[in-house]
Amino acid sequence: MATIGQIIFCSMITLIVLFGTVIILILALSLSGQLSDVTSSNMAPVANLGDDALLSCYVDASSPPAKFRDVSVTWEKAGLTGPVYRYRDGAPSLADQDPQFIGRAQLFPGALATGNASLLLRAVRRSDGGEYTCRISSSGGGGTLAIKLKTAAFSAPAFKIAAGVLAAEAPRWFPKPNVTWQDAGGGVLSGNTTLDDLGLGVFRVVSTLAVNASDTYSCRIENELVTSVSEATVAGPDVSERTYFTFSAASSLLAAARLSLTTSVLCIYHLTR
Repeated sequence: MATIGQIIFCSMITLIVLFGTVIILILALSLSGQLSDVTSSNMAPVANLGDDALLSCYVDASSPPAKFRDVSVTWEKAGLTGPVYRYRDGAPSLADQDPQFIGRAQLFPGALATGNASLLLRAVRRSDGGEYTCRISSSGGGGTLAIKLKTAAFSAPAFKIAAGVLAAEAPRWFPKPNVTWQDAGGGVLSGNTTLDDLGLGVFRVVSTLAVNASDTYSCRIENELVTSVSEATVAGPDVSERTYFTFSAASSLLAAARLSLTTSVLCIYHLTR
């Protein structure tokens, strides 16, 4: 049985670990240039395979647009020798661009004058996932920012009803998802789900549910990156539907919190031995 003094000591150790982790994160961000004028609206985007993706990066400064002159931008991806995209001296500089991004990456020259150096990636591939670095230099501010791009495949299901059975079919999901049905009150229902492997880890989702002639049901398809929630309202032989997507991404501070929690658990474990 742990004494009060041991519990206090354990709590102090946990707090020290948490504060130390936060300080390390701040120092790491500072040394990497992320505590600069450069920011992003989404530092951990999830891109749908085959679709275009926007990696936002811009100078968050009070300088008026007229002061953003001599803008230089370099986008790089960890593990590659050539840049994803480079812009300097008023024009793209792509002589050493990495081959997999030729014709697929672009900036918006008109937006550079306002400090916006966001990168558009066309027809996203699974190999595009990874850590990108955005480096901006201009008379109106600059700095470096890291963005972690994750790739997934997700699609809204289409609904059909026949003989009292509601069917939902979503053509592409990656990573492998789970499916949950609920009634209008939030109660979990028992459906029948089939995941057809289309290759390369992509699945077609087909799920069915026995339903009443007139009611509203919710079909939730989710994996660790994306969740789709579809409301299907049955009215006789007709089904109306609406779907929205949400995305998940763990932050560095959440990782620090996990470290602190792990330390606490280990500390308590040793005290109770």
